Amino acid sequence: MIEDRYEIRLSGSGGQGIIMAAIVLAEAAGVYQGKYVCQTQSYGPEVRGGASMAEVVISRNPIDYPKAIQPDLILAMNQVSCDIYFRDLKLEGLLIVDATLVQQIPTQRAVAIPFTEMAKQETGKEVAANMVAMGAVGYLSGAVSPKALETALTGRFSKEIERINRKALRAGMRAAQKIDLKGLPRYAMVEEEEV
Repeated sequence: MIEDRYEIRLSGSGGQGIIMAAIVLAEAAGVYQGKYVCQTQSYGPEVRGGASMAEVVISRNPIDYPKAIQPDLILAMNQVSCDIYFRDLKLEGLLIVDATLVQQIPTQRAVAIPFTEMAKQETGKEVAANMVAMGAVGYLSGAVSPKALETALTGRFSKEIERINRKALRAGMRAAQKIDLKGLPRYAMVEEEEV
């Protein structure tokens, strides 16, 4: 049984949109689904290319500590972030990696989806990989609904960027739906929705 408090850590390098992805995820859960949410972030001084990490804690009850203690789910958008943060993953947690950039996966409890490659194919823009990843994270975690994620994108970007991000988000959800969820830990706070 998965506890009420669900901790997600998103990681990668500066320029991959990790912080924006965390903000969209937190808003989807908090504003559009009425859950308690804390979102924190950390990034290196380099901005582009430096380490970037953001955490989202989601609960049905008030949150007493805003940071992830032992993440239920870690997203690693590159090999360095996978190597650094994997050791913090809860024993029965789930690791999701960008298969385009992560070649060495340290656990069997991992899902590898080529987010960067998919973003380029689906939208023509590699920078949309963060939204492809958000679609997969939302679906695989069960912590936030696809509708809430899409709604959180609305009005945040220009119409063209919003269209690209929505397309990327849906591509990530579709890719995640192909994953066999048997044995994978899920928060399951939302009803399944068709993408």
